[in-house]
Amino acid sequence: MQQALSSTERGYDLVATKFDRTPFRTPEPIVLEMAKQIGEVDDALDVCCGTGAALGPLRARARKRVVGLDFSRGMLDEAERRLATAPGTAKVELVLGDALAMPFQDEFDVVTSVGAFGHILREDEDRFLAGIFRALRPGGSFVFVTSEVPAATTPWFWMAHGFNAVMRVRNALLKPPFIMYYLTFMWPEIRATLVRAGFEVTAERDLFAKPPGADSSSQAAESFRTRPSSATPAVRRAPSLLRNEELGAYPRAILVRARKPRA
Repeated sequence: MQQALSSTERGYDLVATKFDRTPFRTPEPIVLEMAKQIGEVDDALDVCCGTGAALGPLRARARKRVVGLDFSRGMLDEAERRLATAPGTAKVELVLGDALAMPFQDEFDVVTSVGAFGHILREDEDRFLAGIFRALRPGGSFVFVTSEVPAATTPWFWMAHGFNAVMRVRNALLKPPFIMYYLTFMWPEIRATLVRAGFEVTAERDLFAKPPGADSSSQAAESFRTRPSSATPAVRRAPSLLRNEELGAYPRAILVRARKPRA
């Protein structure tokens, strides 16, 4: 209850030590497969890193540096604790900062963000992506996992819209606001926003549509590619757009790569 009445930052400070046991942590198979698809890089940034769910797998693949940025000191403290035993030799930096005002310029081969898009208001998406674009080196990629909007006939569609309605009422009545909404950064709607930011965009399906532990090499991938045009000015067992409990897999998950052009 105290978290719900707090600001977004304070709310996460309050829940930080328990966050990995809540329904809001990104499922481990999603994070591990995403890191596997990224492969080896020199420098990686995880935006809105929280307790470090993606930082551990990224460190195992980074040769030089892994940076996590978050606005919650409590979440960063938990990330530091988790990363103390994470495999890899890359230097780890944890930065207390605003995802809408990141201090990075041409520093990273890959930028990721997992489970955080619900904290980015729609009117701030262009600003958020501009910061990621600046942080990437030419040829680097912003890699994240999303899904399509669920059909209106599914319970999740109505649960997500109901949750969003409650949050809008809460934020209209109480200050400071707690920014957290579902159905953000969805495919294919987010493609146009990524292209407007200057990215070349590819999306792959079926990478996660397998039982845990299965080899993904045999999974067919459906790709969509869009280039920037001068005319074209978001844990285990959680209710999820991505998870299918019957399959024990994530058939709705889509891996998006948004590449910063080299020239």
